[in-house]
Amino acid sequence: MKPLTDNEIRTALVNCSRREAKQASIPGNLETLPWEQLDFLGWVDRSNPQRAYAVVPVGDEAVAFVLRASEHTRKARAMCAWCEDAFATADVRLWVARRAGAAGREGNSLGTLVHADFSCSQHVSRPPNAMEGGLDAASLVDRRVEELRARSSAFARRVRDGS
Repeated sequence: MKPLTDNEIRTALVNCSRREAKQASIPGNLETLPWEQLDFLGWVDRSNPQRAYAVVPVGDEAVAFVLRASEHTRKARAMCAWCEDAFATADVRLWVARRAGAAGREGNSLGTLVHADFSCSQHVSRPPNAMEGGLDAASLVDRRVEELRARSSAFARRVRDGS
């Protein structure tokens, strides 16, 4: 993922007002993040753990959006919809993003099951385990990374486009 600054992330936020973007809780360690190891950037707001943010590359553009933890679910054992790691099923949460534009102002939103700590890049990069034996490790990791990027960018595109 291309390294981003605080201002670039705020500008990329598509599903909130300018005031909300200005007040967004952006991580303070952007300069030290391992950007080359990230397929997207996601974090939970330290002041409000029911709110999170994600920045996902969509083509050459960074699409950022605000997420809210569903009020009706807690962290659970489930498969993450972005990384689809069948072995890392702990602490998956239903996150909901208001759609951008008119659709969002009308109350339309989009939900997805994602790891509560947005650790999907780590999960797809892990070496295959014994149950995945017989597969070419490098090809499997490459395929996982490609699929994570496709699923997360499809979600970001749907939030951004309001459809």
